[in-house]
Amino acid sequence: MNGILTFLFRCVVVLLGYAVAALCSSAFLHLVSLPMLGLTAEEAPAVMMGSVAFSIPFIALFVAYFAFIPSLFAILAGEIIGLRDWLYYAIAGGAIGAIVMGYFRSATDADQSLIGEPGFMFALVGAGMCGGLGYWLIAGRSAGGWRQPRDITSSAP
Repeated sequence: MNGILTFLFRCVVVLLGYAVAALCSSAFLHLVSLPMLGLTAEEAPAVMMGSVAFSIPFIALFVAYFAFIPSLFAILAGEIIGLRDWLYYAIAGGAIGAIVMGYFRSATDADQSLIGEPGFMFALVGAGMCGGLGYWLIAGRSAGGWRQPRDITSSAP
């Protein structure tokens, strides 16, 4: 019974880590796109507060939707193999950003949209890397720990 509870707790931690990853990716995309708005110094704080309160969580829903399937494979690989290195999650996040870029390229005409620009590709890869690091902070540092048997006889009182 203890093993089932440990596994269920791990699933909750993974879901929380994925939510944090989506929020980190959304925040990175907002920070990258903010200079394109051409705001004055007086307007920037109000726009940033609106972004934090509404736009970042809203865009995080889209990030989580588009990145779910590739993230599922990266998370499962990390859990099964027990990868706890931050570099794995950063590289996996960048690869997930590139895969999401491929989704967008196949769905639109790349010659007539923002998707064809290299800056957009680098922004998505960077957002994926930030998301991967956010996931690592919450769930990646303890990946695979639920599979290791604990010896309760050797614990000191």
